Amino acid sequence: MTMTEPTAEGRFGDFGGMFVPETLVPACQELDRAFREAWADPSFRAELDHLLTTYAGRPSPLTECQNLSEALGCRILLKREDLNHTGSHKINNVLGQALLAKRMGKTRLVAETGAGQHGVATATAAALFGMDCIVYMGTVDIERQKLNVFRMQLLGAEVRPAESGSQTLKDAVNEAMRHWVSVVESTHYCLGSVMGPHPYPWMVREFHRVIGDESRQQCAELLDGGVPDVVVACVGGGSNAAGIFAGFADTDALLVGAEPAGGAAVGRAVPGIVHGSRSYLMQDEWGQVLEAESISAGLDYPGIGPEHAHLAATGRARYEPVTDAEVVEAFQLLARTEGIIPALESAHAIAWVSKCRDELRGKTVLINLSGRGDKDVNQMMDELG
Repeated sequence: MTMTEPTAEGRFGDFGGMFVPETLVPACQELDRAFREAWADPSFRAELDHLLTTYAGRPSPLTECQNLSEALGCRILLKREDLNHTGSHKINNVLGQALLAKRMGKTRLVAETGAGQHGVATATAAALFGMDCIVYMGTVDIERQKLNVFRMQLLGAEVRPAESGSQTLKDAVNEAMRHWVSVVESTHYCLGSVMGPHPYPWMVREFHRVIGDESRQQCAELLDGGVPDVVVACVGGGSNAAGIFAGFADTDALLVGAEPAGGAAVGRAVPGIVHGSRSYLMQDEWGQVLEAESISAGLDYPGIGPEHAHLAATGRARYEPVTDAEVVEAFQLLARTEGIIPALESAHAIAWVSKCRDELRGKTVLINLSGRGDKDVNQMMDELG
């Protein structure tokens, strides 16, 4: 199996599609056409590659963790997306979408954010391209991610609180989509994960495919042409996981997405429609979307990207829950063994490897370290008392 184009309707098997208000259908269709044209244009690809190299700092290195490997009994490699400009994988997708928005003649960007990393990356790209920027963020997340709120404002973005529902990521997406409907002619919605209506799940995965392509080449050099036994990434909507999985979907590597136990959409395996696509959701018996709960703001989402639902349904990837307590332990474990402080989101992947060390003994495990933990230090200070 390879992660290629969805169907013309934006489907990955039974999942995906374009379930949006009639007023947004033309905008999604316009974006689909524009992305296809740009992605086939060598000059667009060259400009994006130049930005990723000279501005974002790619390629990100592969780090072999000898101390952590010894502690857990398997060979652990980290794909260091935490070393990108702005501190996470988010910059890959945002630079691609901002460049596409500029090509389309848009002058404003609107985005949602949970942990703030996508918001910071969007504000960064807007500053670089001279565009206005509005970022919606749940009130709960604004409180627990104050540093990133200040960073966005420093970069010139307006941060608007999402005060409905759980006041977290799901609600920020709702507000951003409502705003986009009213300003679609001048504004591009810079969606931050592999979710939403077609073409977003496919487009965002393609902008993040660079993670998987780089990792594949780096692993081949390190492993004498081989691939890791296991590839692990955290999953909320799932963009960092989709990016790295894309590099190994055609191999025998086991693909594992680590979900927060309080937001395990695949664990529930109930299909439904939210934010423009059909995927697995956390729902009650009446079909109402349940509130996700996670120590990490970036994974506090009740659904998962439709391509991940397809990978789960076909058995190509496993999606495993980890608890907040396991994440806190993993956060400290990586810091103490390797001198690397991970984002709480990325610590979910570390937590799964630590929990399953017996199953993984002697194997080579590639972990996508999707972000650094600077943003989470104050929260962890409170957590650890």
